[in-house]
Amino acid sequence: MAFSDYQYMRLTRRDRILTIALDNGKVNAINGHMHRELARVFLDAQDDEDSDLVILTGAGNAFCAGGDMDWFLKTIEDPREFRAILPEAKRIVNSLLELEKPLICRLNGAAAGLGATIALMSDIIVAADTAAIGDPHVKAGLVAGDGGAIIWPQLIGFARAKELLMTGDMLPADEAARLGLINYAVPADELDAKVDEIASKILGNPRWAVRWTKTATNLTLRELAVKLMDPAVAYEIVTNMTEDRKEAVSAFIERRKPKFTGE
Repeated sequence: MAFSDYQYMRLTRRDRILTIALDNGKVNAINGHMHRELARVFLDAQDDEDSDLVILTGAGNAFCAGGDMDWFLKTIEDPREFRAILPEAKRIVNSLLELEKPLICRLNGAAAGLGATIALMSDIIVAADTAAIGDPHVKAGLVAGDGGAIIWPQLIGFARAKELLMTGDMLPADEAARLGLINYAVPADELDAKVDEIASKILGNPRWAVRWTKTATNLTLRELAVKLMDPAVAYEIVTNMTEDRKEAVSAFIERRKPKFTGE
C-alpha cells in the first residue's frame, strides 16, 4: 500500500512498523479534509500487509490541537457542514478500536479535543514530559461527543474524568501518567528510545497472539462506542448551533475573554 494520497498525514514504514504522523502546520489542527483522512487512515493501516505495528504521532513539536478554528467557524455558519461529519466521527472511533495491529501513541506535544481522543484510544501512550493532554470541548462551546466521553472514564474513572471534561483543563504529561491516563511520561530526548523499546517487545511476540489479545481487550470499548457515539455526537451537533458556541469561537479568534450568556 502506497499511502500517497494523504494530504495532512505522513505515512512511513521502517521494518514492520508503520508510522502515521499528523501534519497540518504548527499545531496539527484538524480541518474538514483531515477529518475525512482520519476516518480512513486506520482502515488503511489495518489493510497494510507490510506492517505489524503502528505508531501514531504528530509532525513537528505538536501532536494535535483538536479542531481548526477556521473550520469551526465554517461549521457554525453552515450547520450542515457539522452535521455531515457524523459518519466520519463514528468511523474514526470505530476504526481505531477495531484496528487489530498494536497502536502506540508517540505523544510528542500537546493533544487536545479529538487529538486527545485518538491518542487515548491508542493501546499504549508514551509522552514527552513537555507534552500536555486534555479535552477542552466545553471551552469551545461543544459537548465532548467525538469519543472523549467514552474513553476518559474508562481510563481514570468517572469522577476525575467528569471533572476534566467539564473544566476542559489540560494536564501536563507527568500528571497524566500519575493518574493512569497515559502509560509513560519521559524526557523529550528519550521519547523515541522508549517508543522503540516497547515496539520491539511487542514485535518480539507472536503476531496473532498479540493482535487478538488486543482485539479481545477492546471488545468492551467497542460495545460502548456502538451505544454512545450516536447520542454523544448528536449532543455535539446541537451545541454547535448555540449562541455560546459562536461566542467561544469568536472570542478565541479575536483573542479575548468570551462572554457567555447560557444560550
